[in-house]
Amino acid sequence: MSAAEPSPFSFRDYRYFWLMRLSFTMASTMLVVVIGGQVYGLARETMDLKQAAFWLGMIGLVQFVPLLLLAPLSGYVADRMDRRLIVRMSLLVEFVCAVFLALLAWQDAMSMLALFGVSVGLGITRAFAGPALSSFAPNIVPPAVLPTAIAWSSIAWQSGAVLGPPIGGYLYAQAPVVPYATASTLLAVSLVMSVLICRIPRGDAGQSHPVRAIIDGLRYVRHNRIVFGAISLDLFAVLLGGAVAMLPVYARDILHVGWEGLGQLRAAPALGAALTALFLTQRPIRVKVGIKMFAGVAVFALATIIFGLSTNMWLSLGALVLLGVGDMVSVYIRSSLIQLHTPDAMRGRVSAVSGVFISASNELGEFESGVTAAWLGPVEAVVIGGIGALIVTVLYAWRFPELRLADRFAAPAPKPPD
Repeated sequence: MSAAEPSPFSFRDYRYFWLMRLSFTMASTMLVVVIGGQVYGLARETMDLKQAAFWLGMIGLVQFVPLLLLAPLSGYVADRMDRRLIVRMSLLVEFVCAVFLALLAWQDAMSMLALFGVSVGLGITRAFAGPALSSFAPNIVPPAVLPTAIAWSSIAWQSGAVLGPPIGGYLYAQAPVVPYATASTLLAVSLVMSVLICRIPRGDAGQSHPVRAIIDGLRYVRHNRIVFGAISLDLFAVLLGGAVAMLPVYARDILHVGWEGLGQLRAAPALGAALTALFLTQRPIRVKVGIKMFAGVAVFALATIIFGLSTNMWLSLGALVLLGVGDMVSVYIRSSLIQLHTPDAMRGRVSAVSGVFISASNELGEFESGVTAAWLGPVEAVVIGGIGALIVTVLYAWRFPELRLADRFAAPAPKPPD
């Protein structure tokens, strides 16, 4: 960041946004690790390893389906309504879900049905929160500061993802109710931060019919090759390289490290990503952004393969840290390209489409990993997925020369389609 370029934190609303994202991410990742661990633990009481891995993958599916069905609507809503209100309502619903799980854990009444039901609720809330949150930063910092703001926003997310899982695993080992109660508190803090953010420009999807506005958003993504290539690359690479989905299996049955170890494994990718994001705030990527993005995805794929083959905790942690480094480089470049190549009037709908692809790569990737693990075994599922992600990286570098040859971040965004 040059001396003349202001810090994102010099803007009041960005500070509240950053704190909101940090506390929200800590809470959501805490819920993810505890829910996943409980589902796998309950399944293992009556099932073998492969069958339990399948039900672990089903958690990803039930979170993905609501987002897939609601994404067109949620993107349109983000382009027509006050985005702060959408985020506040989403945080409130997630807070209620966390309190509900805390009450069940306190009464020792947790069940698979409750865990899957709450997962559906979380999928619905995140379908609406994602597009609105993704559209915040461009409205509260100027374009020149946006890449640095995205890097710092990633630090908030990754720091929360580093802290949430190990804290959640440690607290669960003390008493099952404690991580859910802690997540509820963090979500309350995040809700307060969202209320403190001043009014931002309301999305403007124009006067077209809602269905036409949604179609325009899909068309814009499809015909902007840089946006479409960046979004879909994440889909196929992370969909295949779903090592994180199998962490409860590795923690319990391969590495034998228990709940505390599961938290450490879940935090390792976020640690690598957070350190990389911190580095990028001081040394932003400015040239040859395309080839560096593909290099980041390739590192992600290779680290997935190493993790899949490892039976040593320290090697596994190192591979997951490296996985986070590669993923952060890719996310930093892709997010900047997508935001800078999308006009504000389209950001909600484009973010919704991006959210579907990202959720497909994460939640649907968990389902794919669970099904593959049930068929071939967890180790084979992770290794084959990493190889597939590497192949996808090479194919995309060839198929999208606009991305591969992109040298710098371009500030001006093209106009949306008529």
